[in-house]
Amino acid sequence: MRTGILAMQGAFREHAEALRKCGCEAVEIRKPTELQFIDALIIPGGESTVIGKLLRDYRLMEIIIAKANSGMPIFGTCAGAILLAGKIEAERRWLGLMDIEVRRNAYGRQIDSFEVEVDIPVLGKEPFPAVFIRAPRIERVGPGVNVLARHKGGIVLVRQGNLLAATFHPELTGDLRLHRYFLEMFCGERKKVVSV
Repeated sequence: MRTGILAMQGAFREHAEALRKCGCEAVEIRKPTELQFIDALIIPGGESTVIGKLLRDYRLMEIIIAKANSGMPIFGTCAGAILLAGKIEAERRWLGLMDIEVRRNAYGRQIDSFEVEVDIPVLGKEPFPAVFIRAPRIERVGPGVNVLARHKGGIVLVRQGNLLAATFHPELTGDLRLHRYFLEMFCGERKKVVSV
């Protein structure tokens, strides 16, 4: 199983390390041709506008959209969730693959970053240590989107079929459960998802 990590900006190396610890081959993606040889893709955090422009300039956007529509699992974290969103407050949409509306920097600036334990029932009873850095918040979801976690009432983790979006950074913790959950989306082992 080969999982690509979009390596334009952000904590892509930390995602790669988490994938390797899960026993998965991790491949850094920067060119359109590299997308042909992966089974899944992670879009990490960073600056969503910068990453979006790089996707467009390097002609990666159309290929990612086509692969998502053909069923390839894609996991967007923080800025990656913004890029997947169908609607973004005060910004043009980029990939527009998920029926969600996102508000950028919903929790404040860099200085307002925080870590908090979040209940994610699909990962088990133990709370997940979620790291929020200039994090977005999911303001609205469509009928085909499952809400997997909330923080103080705000939506922070969703799944829509083969697409997963988190407004926090799971790669910055030692907890591999969310990466394992994403990898298990290949096998269909967690098809029954209950919204929270």
